[in-house]
Amino acid sequence: MCSSWALYLLISFFSCSRLGLVAYRKYSSSGSSYPNIPLTTPLPGVPKPLFATVDTQQGFETKVTTLENGLQVASQNKFGQFCTVGILINSGSRYEAKYIGGISHFLEKLAFSSTAQFGSKDEILLTLEKHGGICDCQASRDTTMYAVSAEVKGLDTVVGLLADVVLQPRLSDEEIEMTRMAVRFELEDLNMRPDPEPLLTEMIHAAAYRDNTVGLNRFCLPEDIEKIDREVLHSYLRNYYTPDRMVLAAVGVEHDRLVDCAKKYLLGTEPVWGSVAVKDVDKSVAQYTGGMLKLEKDMSNVSLGPTPIPELTHIMVGLETCSFLEEDFIPFAVLNMMMGGGGSFSAGGPGKGMFTRLYLNVLNRHHWMYNATSYHHSYEDTGLLCIHASADPRQVREMVEIITREFILMAGAVGEVELERAKTQLQSMLMMNLESRPVIFEDVGRQVLATGTRKLPHELCVLIGKVGTEDIRRVVTKMLHNKPAVAALGDLTELPSYEHIQSALSSKDGRLPRVYRLFR
Repeated sequence: MCSSWALYLLISFFSCSRLGLVAYRKYSSSGSSYPNIPLTTPLPGVPKPLFATVDTQQGFETKVTTLENGLQVASQNKFGQFCTVGILINSGSRYEAKYIGGISHFLEKLAFSSTAQFGSKDEILLTLEKHGGICDCQASRDTTMYAVSAEVKGLDTVVGLLADVVLQPRLSDEEIEMTRMAVRFELEDLNMRPDPEPLLTEMIHAAAYRDNTVGLNRFCLPEDIEKIDREVLHSYLRNYYTPDRMVLAAVGVEHDRLVDCAKKYLLGTEPVWGSVAVKDVDKSVAQYTGGMLKLEKDMSNVSLGPTPIPELTHIMVGLETCSFLEEDFIPFAVLNMMMGGGGSFSAGGPGKGMFTRLYLNVLNRHHWMYNATSYHHSYEDTGLLCIHASADPRQVREMVEIITREFILMAGAVGEVELERAKTQLQSMLMMNLESRPVIFEDVGRQVLATGTRKLPHELCVLIGKVGTEDIRRVVTKMLHNKPAVAALGDLTELPSYEHIQSALSSKDGRLPRVYRLFR
């Protein structure tokens, strides 16, 4: 075998020699235009390369300018040919108490449709294509964000397009009807998908903040779809799409150039709904109520393919924390990372996140539990720490007791090793996420919209590093004094009563009151 391979190489060599390939390689490798210049010396006539540099912390600095109409312009320079630019607005489902619910959901679907300058969505996309651009709109409970990523050279075009999309949408009857169809489809998809997490998140907010602010439904209800028209949308836009509630944020551009574009397109521009004085701005502060929201649903046939998915009941238990403006926000973020959790199968490879409490104490000890995950939702005036768990409907009571015990154990002893691991993991995730330009853009926009300034990553890392065991105990003790919020989905035959769950979270060991049955 070896002699055959050697013979093959020898024949190949002679064939190449005959064709002149060996000679060509010898000639080209010895250098052609620059035969005598060593590798340590720059080649003459070649332009000097431009490398990315960071001058201490100034390279991370976020610059903010406020225009005469109250609109804030925020930017952070970043090396590269592309930039991310967008307008963030202090609007969302939490401000819809006086309106038909689902307006923000509609506006999200209507974004980047026809405007005063562009006859259709296709025209907008073709304009962005010339600068290698893409666009997106996301509406959350408290913020609506219109964003574009494109070449830096197209900044003027992009800012002009964003101003037109936000302030001059046509909202034609045809577009509104298409949006109604898109909303109906999304609602059907929400109820059919095997992953219930989006639906449970809606339910836990509705239970925790019943009928107010962040507890209002983020999705349009089926019975309200036909009620939303251009007049309803304009009445909402008139109150909430005002310059003093907006931030033009960008990453990867020069600040002065961005300010010039903002003055050109966003200063003195008359919106399509008119510049009538604002009347009904909702300034309500979130009122935490606690409570239980249940949805009996057949989860036995949610599989989208031939492989069946086990029938599961999903439970989410939450307690009020604090807003992201308070000092305790950082200890709560560390606590959430310390709880961690996930599914019973680690999709990220063996050992991913396996040292968090919900893995060590729950998934590793109770094989019948399919999921146990911690979530932390935070807003400018409140926050919510939740644990989502799922298991077979026959073991719901035991699953709820395991969750309540984990909440009580949060106030117990905190090991130095697990605390340091959680802090390091949080710092790592923060820095890794902020490697992405769109993530930096959203961070800049949201912080400036909420506070008018931005805390830099190294400042946040210092705050995370200062969190101690006493901080964790203090915030948990405060959290456990609140009434729980509970959301339940699936077969709820074995679900404990709200009073029993509240009693367990008030006890020393987190156990549910015993229930004695004559017949089972």
